[in-house]
Amino acid sequence: MEDEMTLADLKRSADGLSETDRAELADYLLASLDSEADVAAAWRDELGRRMADIRSGKETGVPAEDVLRRLQEKYP
Repeated sequence: MEDEMTLADLKRSADGLSETDRAELADYLLASLDSEADVAAAWRDELGRRMADIRSGKETGVPAEDVLRRLQEKYP
């Protein structure tokens, strides 16, 4: 069986790195997550679906004035 590091092992190893190396590791890990472009594309897709639902009559929107009034009532 292959040696596998646990998350705890990785954290302990990272603790032994220099500040510069930890920063580089953090940058690598963040970059390995969904990129901003992927998130932006997902939001565009979601907004497109929502607009299609509104245009087709499947969903109805709420006027901005109503939303703002409700927020002001809830968070005075």
